[in-house]
Amino acid sequence: MKKTFSEFREMLKTVPPLLLTLTVLAVVGMNLLANKSIVNLDWLALDAGFILSWMAFLTMDILTHCYGPRAATLFSVFALLLNLLMAGIFFAASRIPGMWGESFVKGSEQVINTALDNTFGGTWYVLLGSSVAFIVSAIVNNFLNYGIGKLLKKQDGFGRFALRSYVSTFIGQFVDNLVFAMLVSRIFFGWTTLMCFTCALTGAIAELLFEIVFSPLGYRISKRIKARQAVSKGAEA
Repeated sequence: MKKTFSEFREMLKTVPPLLLTLTVLAVVGMNLLANKSIVNLDWLALDAGFILSWMAFLTMDILTHCYGPRAATLFSVFALLLNLLMAGIFFAASRIPGMWGESFVKGSEQVINTALDNTFGGTWYVLLGSSVAFIVSAIVNNFLNYGIGKLLKKQDGFGRFALRSYVSTFIGQFVDNLVFAMLVSRIFFGWTTLMCFTCALTGAIAELLFEIVFSPLGYRISKRIKARQAVSKGAEA
């Protein structure tokens, strides 16, 4: 445990602050965007959360590549705690009397205002389900990414980074979507098991496409972090 926290502190010292900020924003934002359904059929479902969730997983891949799975997972817990803090703030804001700007539609003010309050305020089971799903998927993603990297230790370069990221992201995102769907959508919204699996698969594919597009950027960021680590170790020596 002491070693893990040491790795986490070292990570916070050397990782670009913008990268960590984007991770937290992605975790907070994807839970809000998940309230918007893009496709909702009897056999297929997809929400807007995938627009940002890939960013959190790409960051976890970078952190795992540079610092190992324990530090990356600990940061995932840290990001989740910040998300819970923001969820509390959003809930408080939803209970404060007042009107949202978008609710001023003649004859529908109260209905729209209540809907916006409920969207930002959230519900306990959605928050609980998303939190459990994120942590489970983060553990799967980080340790799978690390394990694939160990198998490919004789290789180097973008190909190695890409392969371990693509496989871990697809499986990690599938686990994230499936755990949430089974814990929340199936129990509270009446989804069928088929819908849960197709939603998980569709979301994982969509999120993987984002990962493929932005993985070259992730690789360049990881190279810069590795270079800083090498300089820091050289200075210490």
